[in-house]
Amino acid sequence: MKKKNSGTIVKNLLLSVLLVAFLFPFIEVIINSFRTTQQFISNPVSFRIQLSLKNYVTAYKSMNFPTAFFNSAVITITGICLIILFSSMAAYLFARFKWRINSVLFFIMTASMTIPFQVVMIPLVTIYGSIGFLNSRQALLFMYLGFGAPFAVFTFHGFIKGIPIALEEAASIDGASKIRIFFQIVLPLLTPVLATVIVLDVLWLWNDYLLPSLILQSANLRTLPLSTYNFFSSYSVDYGPLMAGLIMTLLPVLFLYLFLQKYIIEGIAAGAVK
Repeated sequence: MKKKNSGTIVKNLLLSVLLVAFLFPFIEVIINSFRTTQQFISNPVSFRIQLSLKNYVTAYKSMNFPTAFFNSAVITITGICLIILFSSMAAYLFARFKWRINSVLFFIMTASMTIPFQVVMIPLVTIYGSIGFLNSRQALLFMYLGFGAPFAVFTFHGFIKGIPIALEEAASIDGASKIRIFFQIVLPLLTPVLATVIVLDVLWLWNDYLLPSLILQSANLRTLPLSTYNFFSSYSVDYGPLMAGLIMTLLPVLFLYLFLQKYIIEGIAAGAVK
């Protein structure tokens, strides 16, 4: 009994140390978001805090926060809707229609998850730039759909295979079409994996810097991660407002993650095992 209690204490101690190690950078960003750039440079890991919103006001103006927030919200929400709609329908097609070509297409789609974006980055931008398809939200959303669909299809496919086909057969006998069966029976049952895909893809789309930096060239199309680049100049960085801008960018997606975090592991396990 004592040995079991000792093991529990050691485990809790290690978990507490890991928690502090993971939270320390985030806490320091919050503290430094209230400090001046000079104070940050002199001691970046200080716990002294000054309750002044000057950095947040500067960041709000420099980032053109309302426009950048609107761009990020439109791209994220639209991208999530497109990924969920097309991926869930494709996964249903792969799971329920036993066509020979489906196995090949599903293998190709899941195998594409192993290809890093950096491998196709330059050819992608070169090709779409040559046809004038860059510098638009539509181009960015099209690429997000292409890069986000494989994981979503893989997750939905595993879960749909676990749904009893008798439910669909009963609806079919009552005269329901395949489209109605999918939207009224199958899609509502995908709630656990829907939450997982939404959370993971929101974290990706909202925080993505590389792809928007290659596609969105106009200042009025910049997302929040792109707008934080305004605090970098040729010879210096305005760290105080930069930290405040990072906090302002992080908060919306952090609240969403905290609200839906219990569905992430549950949904991934359900999609992979079923």
